[in-house]
Amino acid sequence: MELLRIGLVGAKGRMGRAVAAAIEKDPSLTITAGLARGSTLEPALDDCAVVIDFSVAEATEAVCRACAARQKPLVLGTTGHNATQKEAIAATARKIPIVFAANFSIGVNALFALTRRAAELLGSEFDVEVIEMHHRTKKDAPSGTAKRLVEILSHARKQEPEVSAQSIRAGDIVGEHTILFAGPGERLELTHRAASRETFVVGALRAARWVIDQPPGLYTMENVLGL
Repeated sequence: MELLRIGLVGAKGRMGRAVAAAIEKDPSLTITAGLARGSTLEPALDDCAVVIDFSVAEATEAVCRACAARQKPLVLGTTGHNATQKEAIAATARKIPIVFAANFSIGVNALFALTRRAAELLGSEFDVEVIEMHHRTKKDAPSGTAKRLVEILSHARKQEPEVSAQSIRAGDIVGEHTILFAGPGERLELTHRAASRETFVVGALRAARWVIDQPPGLYTMENVLGL
């Protein structure tokens, strides 16, 4: 099996450490550069085949510039971007392939598909709320996953009525997302609970293997999974 060489940005963060631990256990993967805050990006990326970034939103534009300059596919798992940062991601995706996902869990991406279908079936007679919970140190609220769920619901319901997201930050909760559909005399709940960060790591590494064979473009985990 050919060795996949990975440049890891955000190597010292929660997700970065989890990705590094998984790569260490897999003989088909290796980290050519583990980059943290203050690292020089471009030269460090020369030896990798793909970049995985789980750092901070403030670093995204620099990561995009470095990957575009070195023509390295990017798996971007950072969330909390503003409009300017999102524009930079979209512009870079015209030069290199990028998998940009709010959540790399395979189960969560199945949740996206189920949420879309449930919203189409239930219609506007059901009130909808998105509730998400994460550990107390997570900076962005609502989470990127919750924002994606709101986008899916708003599109399926034609933005009427407006869908909102409630955020809870407590303890060491890895991640939990619930979509609550409440109608006359009945309630439907779709929930995903992450027990460990390994579920996100599995998806991110799957995306890394997939994106190296893609043309320039902006992709999601739904593209990776064929959903």
